[in-house]
Amino acid sequence: MESEARRAAEEVARRLKGKGFRALFAGGCVRDTLLGLNPQDYDVATDAVPKEVRGLFKKTVPIGERFGVMTVMEFGPKVEVTTFRREGRYADGRRPDEVEFVSAKEDVLRRDFTINALLMEPDTGEILDYVGGREDMKRKVLRAVGEPRERFGEDHLRLLRAARFAARLGYEIEPKTREAIVEMAGLVTSVSGERIRNELERMLVDGSRAEGIRLMSELGLLKHLLPEVEAMNGVPNFREAEGKDVLEHTLEVLGLLESPSFVLGLAALLHDAGKPEAYTGGERARFARHEVIGEELAREVCERLRTSAEEREGVCRLVRNHMALANARKMRLSKLRRLFAEERFEEMAELFRADSVASLPAFEGTDFSPMEEYEFAMSLYSSMSEEEIAPPPLVRGGDLISMGLEPGPLFGELLEQVRDAQLEGTVKTKDEGLAMVRELLEERGMSDGTQRGD
Repeated sequence: MESEARRAAEEVARRLKGKGFRALFAGGCVRDTLLGLNPQDYDVATDAVPKEVRGLFKKTVPIGERFGVMTVMEFGPKVEVTTFRREGRYADGRRPDEVEFVSAKEDVLRRDFTINALLMEPDTGEILDYVGGREDMKRKVLRAVGEPRERFGEDHLRLLRAARFAARLGYEIEPKTREAIVEMAGLVTSVSGERIRNELERMLVDGSRAEGIRLMSELGLLKHLLPEVEAMNGVPNFREAEGKDVLEHTLEVLGLLESPSFVLGLAALLHDAGKPEAYTGGERARFARHEVIGEELAREVCERLRTSAEEREGVCRLVRNHMALANARKMRLSKLRRLFAEERFEEMAELFRADSVASLPAFEGTDFSPMEEYEFAMSLYSSMSEEEIAPPPLVRGGDLISMGLEPGPLFGELLEQVRDAQLEGTVKTKDEGLAMVRELLEERGMSDGTQRGD
């Protein structure tokens, strides 16, 4: 079934060709079509210059007009339209200082990898391959177009993209291309945090996420981009005799996640980032407070990647609480219900599940079963409605103020204690909640209105 994205791209190509211009599908959409995948978006390459593209379509956005890049919004899904071009030197390791509009054949020579340098005639499906991309696809090889060092020198993000593509497609990196990546790995730190974040998102939500991170480590990219993760390499995890280090455990957890969001994927990658610092050796490794250390490191990583505040707080919360269900069967109901009410509880539970499955060998022969804790918590969670998990508070601050109390340390403590009792089910009405407040005040030798916000 033809997608809306393809139909939009075909409309763009049809109009360009109707006015005498050449128009070809280019890049990833051609690669994915040949792989039998459904491209999420389509790029059109043309000999029409930006001014001519703007004149042909009613809705255009000049996202990089001086580089020959326009976006057409006229047919629903956006279609990126790029003029065939040759690029000058890249002084900033990201954008060319200047471009020259050229032929289709010359255009593909500037692209990153041969599998991304294929062109397709929209009408007939004919493939134009000037760089051996189809043969590389048959051989399952990722190879830079032309001289690898030149391609990576033009845009340093391509170093990371190589790892992502190779992992996603299950391709081997061609020896000269791999050699150039290893040699130039340090240059990846010059790429902006936002661009690294976006590339990591594509990697971490894909089924090949674990292999992608493993490949980053092998190529020397991980130690430059995420030294907190590379530091796990070689640190024993649980019983040293198992022979699995913290990095290998982390990769296993990543692979066990089911359809993770970027936040969950990044949290899984960083959930044990505190272990290298917290590690104490012995027959059974110990990692006291590693989740606290990990939360601090996760915050630093998120700030470096320029994630949104919501993403940062989500990642940090998941890292801090990745073991929160470890003693679910012994928890008070009020504590469990507070966990259930967390905005990202289901992601927290999924991280705990994956971590538990990856850790099962460490608990063989013991009385503790993390999966039993997980199953108990999830059974209870699924049996409760939203109203049962987080009912409206029976007693609020205004009620305490009406009793003559003023905001202060005791004020908040009273509200928390009544809330816990409500979540435990021992206080069921507002009157019972207010009665509890009076009892708590009497225990402190106080009566209504004697506490004055000290």
